[in-house]
Amino acid sequence: MAKERKKLKKKEGNAAKYTTRNKALNRLQIKLPEFRRLCILKGIHPREPKKKFEGSHKTYYHVKDINFLAHEPLLETGRALKVYKKKIKKAQAKKNWSLVTRLEANKPSYSLDHLVKERYPSFIDALRDLDDPLTMLHLFATFPAEASYKIPAETVNNCRRLSLEWQAYVARTHCLRKTFISVKGIYYQADVAGQKITWLTPHVLSQVVPNDIDIRVMLTFVEFYETLVGFVNFKLYHSLGLKYPPILDSKLEAEAAELYAVMRDLGKEAHEASEKEKDSNDFNSLSDTDTNHAQEPVNTESRLAESRARLASLQDRLSKMAKPEGNEKLLGVTDDDENMEEDENEDDDTRQCKALFKDLKFFLGREVPRESLLLLIRAFGGVASWAGDNAPFEESDEDITHQIVDRPTQGHIFLSREYVQPQWVYDCVNNRLLLPTIDYLLGRVPPPHLSPFVDNEKEGYVPEYAETLKRLQTAKEGKVLPLPGEEGSKDTEQFLESVVANRTESMEELRKTQKQAILEKTYQEELTKEIAGIPFSGSIQTMDRDEVDGEHVVEKEAYSHPETMDEEPPSAIAKAMMPRKARKLYAAMQIGKQKKQAEIDLLKERKRKSERKQNKKVGEI
Repeated sequence: MAKERKKLKKKEGNAAKYTTRNKALNRLQIKLPEFRRLCILKGIHPREPKKKFEGSHKTYYHVKDINFLAHEPLLETGRALKVYKKKIKKAQAKKNWSLVTRLEANKPSYSLDHLVKERYPSFIDALRDLDDPLTMLHLFATFPAEASYKIPAETVNNCRRLSLEWQAYVARTHCLRKTFISVKGIYYQADVAGQKITWLTPHVLSQVVPNDIDIRVMLTFVEFYETLVGFVNFKLYHSLGLKYPPILDSKLEAEAAELYAVMRDLGKEAHEASEKEKDSNDFNSLSDTDTNHAQEPVNTESRLAESRARLASLQDRLSKMAKPEGNEKLLGVTDDDENMEEDENEDDDTRQCKALFKDLKFFLGREVPRESLLLLIRAFGGVASWAGDNAPFEESDEDITHQIVDRPTQGHIFLSREYVQPQWVYDCVNNRLLLPTIDYLLGRVPPPHLSPFVDNEKEGYVPEYAETLKRLQTAKEGKVLPLPGEEGSKDTEQFLESVVANRTESMEELRKTQKQAILEKTYQEELTKEIAGIPFSGSIQTMDRDEVDGEHVVEKEAYSHPETMDEEPPSAIAKAMMPRKARKLYAAMQIGKQKKQAEIDLLKERKRKSERKQNKKVGEI
């Protein structure tokens, strides 16, 4: 008799939903670096099952994710590339150089466009996930393209191009909102299509790649991010009616003024597009008048005169477009914002940012971060130049209002402009206000550079300079009280009425809390007496004696700690009645509050020490 085959036991639970990494490698028939690269490109991450059925030292993946990888076209492309490399190595070993050149010309190629479409079904989804790609591209744009680091020069150049295209779009649409200089680099935040995008750019220094970082993994991320940011830039540029990619000016690119070169090309495109649109409208109007002339009688002299006038204006425009561009006027740099019509869809923030540095001309010194300042000044409506052959204007231009320098002294000084440190531009951008330049002059220690990404009120500590900036903003908005000789205005009366109304509401709430505190205290006293066994007659004798001063004591406590009434900590009985999960959560909350308070106390102590040192220096002087 034939032996009966044993029935295989069907997998259930976590064993059916998850698989280990080694099993996934065996099924896909690839090695670990290829598997890691595929997971990065497809966006597949390891999973943590509730019960690790093969041990806690193994990495688990969803079975559905592995099935998803098994049908990826890049899997077959990777195998074809592996065979191709073997053929080249074999031909090189046989010294068959004609075969080597032929094989290199027919190298298999692949694209990551379908992965971008899979992972980001809509354009908004791509914008939401743009923080890390922009940060990575700006980082690799500063890396050295050396063979020792195994970073291709093409990747560095491509990252540089994409980052400049993104900065040019941000500067042109005036969508930059915040910036902050830190030790890591310079943070930026832009508002694009209603999505807040934050990225980090490194300082302009020679970057050193650490040895403990796997560059291959980072290059895999960068390869996908290049495709993603290319899609996003293409969509954003075409939404403005501009061609993509923009063409860089070779002279400006050689002088390390790439952002200015991109902005100049965008300005030319916008100007040509507007001229073509006007010409097409004129051609259409001329054709309409011609058809009307064919239908109507010949004695319409007024329409003939109108058509002749339009034809003359059209010829004038065509002659202007045919003239070669001169060096006396750079389109897209000086008159770009003036020639552009104001968009009706712009919000208040965009209009405010667009007009911050309006009618201001800046000249950047050699020692300041040119690219960062050029991005900020252009994004907020200003015009900037620097020392160079193809700069928009020279240092001797009399229309320059601000010169940004970062040195202790300046040799030649123009009296018609102000010399400020670079921090002044960043602080003005964060506060949407032209701050007084007296604190940012040469040779002075500038005020603290506060981060716009931190909410001081929620943190519990408001720096002194933040209060000064808040007063300046309220003064700009006209919300401050008038001077003593200007009482009686309607705004002042409304402000005082609102203050009085808020005061009365707060007093009523305080009275309610006081009554509640009195009732709670009397209840606690009666409960303690009942537990102690004191008879009701004995409590009546002491009640008359403590009746008068009891209310005063409770009122005094209520007035001394009005802010802790609503946030009174629970008693020991209440803690004991809590579930274990809620008790641990409450303990963690208290630890977090203590850490936060310790940080606030440390900041206040540092402030006191700095004030003491300043007072000692003033006393010695």
